[in-house]
Amino acid sequence: MCKFFLGFFVILLFIQVVMRVVFQSSITWSEEASRFAFVWFAFLGASYAARLGAHNRVTFQFKFLPRIVGNMSQLIADLVWIGFNTVMTIKSIETIQDMLEFPFFSPALDLPMHYVYMLFPIAFTLMTIRIIQVNVLKFVYKVELKDVDDVTSELDEMKADMEAKA
Repeated sequence: MCKFFLGFFVILLFIQVVMRVVFQSSITWSEEASRFAFVWFAFLGASYAARLGAHNRVTFQFKFLPRIVGNMSQLIADLVWIGFNTVMTIKSIETIQDMLEFPFFSPALDLPMHYVYMLFPIAFTLMTIRIIQVNVLKFVYKVELKDVDDVTSELDEMKADMEAKA
């Protein structure tokens, strides 16, 4: 889904730029549609990042403490995050219910906005599931998640593969 929304909004914005520069015209609904696609992309991408354990967090200070302290601190932070996600899910469902009762529409697409806002309970619920999944992998199955920003291990693996083939 992330790839679809990313591709959709990039292509739509490219077409809009071409229309303005080459044809001195524009598509009235394209900026609104690309904005909606970008928001969906960002929130679904946040869910995917939660699965990878790749959300930004300050963990440098834990390197100086015993490993159990760092792990428990991250677990507490994840519980707070789950609490936040739960509140956001509940409040967004309440907002969608209000929008169903008192509908309003987007200006350019004339799209009922409750469709756009459905992203929020979906994304926050997915993030919660992913946070729980990561913690179960970490604490129950003792799987050590690799740092997604650590490219040196990938480069070392690629180098070893190339040397093995040579």
